[in-house]
Amino acid sequence: MNSLGSLTPLLDPLAALQRLLSRFNDRGIIIGGIAASLLGRPRLTADLDALFLLSIDEIPHLIKSANEEGIVPRMENVEEFAKKHRVLLLRHRESGTNIDISLGILPFEEEAVEHSRLYQVSSLSIRLPTPEDLIILKAVAHRPIDMSDIKAIIESHPDLDTQRIETWVRQFADGLEMPELWGDIAELLGKSGDD
Repeated sequence: MNSLGSLTPLLDPLAALQRLLSRFNDRGIIIGGIAASLLGRPRLTADLDALFLLSIDEIPHLIKSANEEGIVPRMENVEEFAKKHRVLLLRHRESGTNIDISLGILPFEEEAVEHSRLYQVSSLSIRLPTPEDLIILKAVAHRPIDMSDIKAIIESHPDLDTQRIETWVRQFADGLEMPELWGDIAELLGKSGDD
């Protein structure tokens, strides 16, 4: 799939976000509804999400660089909030589109960025996770929309590396003490959660 369809209004903020990511040597990926629409089934989304592999010491530089791309803070004390919660809450100035940038530090997040690929969307090249890694990210979020996205990704990619998905989702399930994380994904993959 190489078209955003109903997500066309997000092309300008998406281009700005990808330019921002490029300023940081592509040490990140675009995730959320946009990634789910491109790797699974198109769906409506009103905002953009990304994961950058940056330390909290790089937050001031990230805010300055974002501003130069027309992406501005959407709250007061955005730097302090980002340092505490590891998420930068921004807005694309021209379109008003909200953009959340999570600051990743986990080994899985590093692997997801390392395995990422460029996808062509209209005239843009954007960096997305592999289908497997998006499933893992969405398994951890585990909201109803995430489960629907996972189902669509599985249907769109019959040759998934299910072992990678299982390994990481089981680790997150154990770490978060939420065994249902793997059980629910196993069911969607047609596997037993007890395997």
